[in-house]
Amino acid sequence: MANSFFTTDKILQESLMLLENELIMGNAVYTDYSDEFTTVGNTINIRRPVQYDGIDDNLDITGVREDIQQATVPITMDKTFTIPVQIGALERTFDFDRFSKDILAPAMVKMKDRIETHIASMYSDFYHFTGTPGTVPATFLSLGSMGAILTDGAVPQSGRLGFHGTEASLALADGLKGVFVQGKAKTAFEEAEIGRYAGFTNYETPYAPTHTVGALGGTPLVNGGTQSVTYAASKQTYSQTLVTDGWTNSVTGVLLKGDVFTIAGVFAVNPVSHVSTGRLQTFVVKANVNSGASTGPATITISPPMIISGAYQTVTAAPADNAAITVRSGAAGVSYKQSLLLHPRSIALVTRKLDIPSGAGVKTTTKAGNKVVISCTEFVDGNTLAQTYRFDMLYKAVTVDARLGGRLTS
Repeated sequence: MANSFFTTDKILQESLMLLENELIMGNAVYTDYSDEFTTVGNTINIRRPVQYDGIDDNLDITGVREDIQQATVPITMDKTFTIPVQIGALERTFDFDRFSKDILAPAMVKMKDRIETHIASMYSDFYHFTGTPGTVPATFLSLGSMGAILTDGAVPQSGRLGFHGTEASLALADGLKGVFVQGKAKTAFEEAEIGRYAGFTNYETPYAPTHTVGALGGTPLVNGGTQSVTYAASKQTYSQTLVTDGWTNSVTGVLLKGDVFTIAGVFAVNPVSHVSTGRLQTFVVKANVNSGASTGPATITISPPMIISGAYQTVTAAPADNAAITVRSGAAGVSYKQSLLLHPRSIALVTRKLDIPSGAGVKTTTKAGNKVVISCTEFVDGNTLAQTYRFDMLYKAVTVDARLGGRLTS
C-alpha cells in the first residue's frame, strides 16, 4: 500500500521547510511580504526611501517647500527554476523520512543554489568599495573600513551583515574562535555564522561573487566638466553617464560591469550633513564599456549619480575637465573574490505564485513560507507507474537601495 504521507501537500510542505533551512543570503535579505510592493502585470515595484534636507534656525517656512521625490525600483518577474523528479513505484515504498533525505533534500539544495547565486550577483550594483585587490581580508580593520564608509553614508548600524567567501571566512574566523552557536539544532544560516566582528554579523558562503576586471589601459580622464545630474533625472536608475577619454584605443571591455573607480577631486559626502567624508567617492560601472578610436573615448554608465546639492547629494562637486580616473577594482583581466557587506534592506528577494493550470491527472499545490513561494505539480505515467513531482519557482532578486551596502575585495 502506498505511504499515506506521499501527498502533494505534504511533499511541498517538507520541501519548503528544507529549502528555507538551507538559505543563507536568502534568509538575510529583505523579502516581499510588505505593502511597499505593488504589482502591475509581471512587474513588481518597490519604493526607494525619500530623503529631506530640512531647515535650521528658521521657524518661518514661507517659501520653503521640499518636493517628495519618490523613486520606484521595477522588478520584472522573469526568472524561473524547475526541478522535475521522477519517482517509481518502488521509491514510493520508502518511509517518508528517507524520501525527504534522499530525494527531496538534494532537489531543494539545487533550488537554493540558484537563489543564493542570483542574490550574490547583485554585488555589481554596490559602489561603496574597500580592501586591497589580491589580499584576503583578515582583520578587524579590513571590515571596519567598510563600516566607517557605511556610517559616513548614514547607513543604519543595526542589522549589518557580511557575506564572505571561504578564504576570507577562514581568515576572519581565526579571530573569532570562541564565537559559535550551541545548544540547539542549527539551520544552514546558523551554521554559516562566523561571528559578529567590526559591526557586522558575518557569514561564510560558497556563493560569494567573483569580479573580473576589464582590460583597462591608457590614462583615462574625464572629458568635459559640469557632468553632474539632479536626483529627479537619475532617481529611477540611480545612475548617470560619464564622458571620458584617454583609454587605450578601440578596446572591447575596457571596463566591465562591476569595475570601480575614483575621480580626482570628487569626494563623497555625508547625506545628513552634506560635509565631505574626506574619501574620494567610489563609482561602480553599470554596464560593459568599449573604448573608441583616436583619443580612446568611452561613455560610462556609473552609480551613484553625481548630485552636487540638495537632500540627495552624493559628491562635493562635479569633476573638472581632464580630472584623472583611477580604477580601484584591481589589475586588468584579473578576478577577485568579493565580500558583500550590507544592510538587509539593500537587496530584496521576491517570489510569486506561478499560474499553473490543472487538468486530468495533474494536481498542483503552491505554498508560501517565510521567504519563498514554490509550487509542486504531480502527474503519473499510467504505462510505467512512474510519478513525476515537478517543483517550480518564480523569483527575482534586485538591489533596492545601493546606498545601503558595499563590497570588500579579496
